[in-house]
Amino acid sequence: MRPAARHAVVGAGAAMYDVRSMAREKQAAAHDIARYRRAVRFLEGLSNLPQEQNYMRGKARDPSIFLKRTRFFLDALGAPDRGLKYVHITGTAGKGTVAAMVAGALAADGRRVGLFTSPFVTTSAEKIQVNGRFIPAGEFADMVEEMQPMLDTLQKEGPYGRPSYFELFLALALLYFKRKKCEWAVLEVGAGGRYDATNVVEKPVATAITNIDYDHVRLLGNTLQKIASDKAGIIKRGSHFFTAEGRPSIASFFEKECRRVGASFTRISPQASHNQTNIELAGAIARVAGVREGAVARAVRNAKLPCRFEIVQKRPLVILDGAHNRIKMRAVRNDMEQVEYHRLHLVLGMARKREREAMLEEIVPRADFFYATRFQTLGQEAADPAYLLAKARQSMKKGANGGVYLDPGRALEAALKRARADDAVLVTGSFYLAGELRERWYPEERALKRRSNF
Repeated sequence: MRPAARHAVVGAGAAMYDVRSMAREKQAAAHDIARYRRAVRFLEGLSNLPQEQNYMRGKARDPSIFLKRTRFFLDALGAPDRGLKYVHITGTAGKGTVAAMVAGALAADGRRVGLFTSPFVTTSAEKIQVNGRFIPAGEFADMVEEMQPMLDTLQKEGPYGRPSYFELFLALALLYFKRKKCEWAVLEVGAGGRYDATNVVEKPVATAITNIDYDHVRLLGNTLQKIASDKAGIIKRGSHFFTAEGRPSIASFFEKECRRVGASFTRISPQASHNQTNIELAGAIARVAGVREGAVARAVRNAKLPCRFEIVQKRPLVILDGAHNRIKMRAVRNDMEQVEYHRLHLVLGMARKREREAMLEEIVPRADFFYATRFQTLGQEAADPAYLLAKARQSMKKGANGGVYLDPGRALEAALKRARADDAVLVTGSFYLAGELRERWYPEERALKRRSNF
């Protein structure tokens, strides 16, 4: 055989090997994603079992049971939370953004850092990240399968019962961080602070309360003082505490709490924009964690979060934002004032128990077209779109139109069809809604394969 012919045969063989190798990799990835989805269904499906002690529903004779249950489960897993340096963040608005910025700054400075946040936007895996990358689908499935026999036992005879969905995700995150040899872990509180599962952390380097407003009032209390007191439960002796709370009385309360428990106190003055306040707060936390100034600047410059005033399309302009309380909706309204557009198409859905009227009053007067819809997430109660439209009519500007869409996809399609190239479409009211509709531009499978939301 001539040399040229031999090279051609070898080249063809190598190409065939590459094709087969790629096919095997694709098949393996698909298998991992299928296993991942089964694992997620298993975790989400646990909510259909009755649970006597339920944190988010305020069901407990002694709320410390939630921390005891989390501690017991972590110890049964080998205490993966021990040995990590922690930044622990709560607050009514901006806590997820600040947590992501702090984690980004630590990673930019060469540290190995785990980030735990909630809720998710595109896929459950995004709640557990190391240096900006999601936990791999296959590893997630492996860890859930590993835990299942223990959960069977706890369901039957656990001293505190079976861990909740949130507690399980926290345990998965801490176990993953430990196995990936993380030095740091940045934890976003689920709700409140004092009895949230994340408060099993005993000696955080830094804690922060972004701000205080009315949110989760059935769980935390119906006054700002009660809400502040619950969130202040994360302040620990020997830690550095930060807040960007604007009310002097609440900030003063936090300062007194720091003196009482033996923590340092730093207050960041609220800036003109909500995002700038988050940047200042994250920078201050990162610096006390020893991050160099250049890394802080890089992290802030490169910070990119889904459904936080996220522009996913230019013509017409489409913006996704998960604002789900009054303070966040006001921030969205202020951000919209900096955007140029002709008419605003507002696609909105929210949770049934949220401060619906206050949120509508913040944003509806700006809309030319209002598409009342709902999110479709299982296990979460959505507000009735017909109710939202009826309430919205009270503050709609003259000449504005509105409609009800039970299918959020149809609501978005209607907005895009009606919108002109120079109009804006804003999807807001809930992370669940914004996340569902974000799949049009960023499908879940792509996020799982890339281990990133972008």
